[in-house]
Amino acid sequence: MHVSKAKGAKPEQALRDIFTGEVHTHTHVDDKIADSLRLTLVKFSAGGRTTWHRHSFEQGLVIVEGRGIVATEEVEHVVEPGDVVLVPANEKHWHGGSERSPMAHISITQPGETTVLEPVERIQTPEA
Repeated sequence: MHVSKAKGAKPEQALRDIFTGEVHTHTHVDDKIADSLRLTLVKFSAGGRTTWHRHSFEQGLVIVEGRGIVATEEVEHVVEPGDVVLVPANEKHWHGGSERSPMAHISITQPGETTVLEPVERIQTPEA
């Protein structure tokens, strides 16, 4: 058994090409701890987000703070703490804070490929 304590965890600035704006991450479970499960806390500032991307695996997102957006090419969803999102394998999508609110989620993934695509040009969802 492995226990990763949230108290005292210090998310570090994420500098990967999949992120735009201010984004911090803290990995709770990686390939050093588990064979087929990855758990990462991702904290988006207001306006921070991913680019469009797709994964070769399913991705789960558990929203834990703030108000954000999870979007496909067809629809944008406003998400809040307690919401759970399942992104099917190979679905083009993006997620992040809204223009006025930060958002944090736990990303639940598996080993596989992530394809980073173009930046998000504009958000359709009106702020509530």
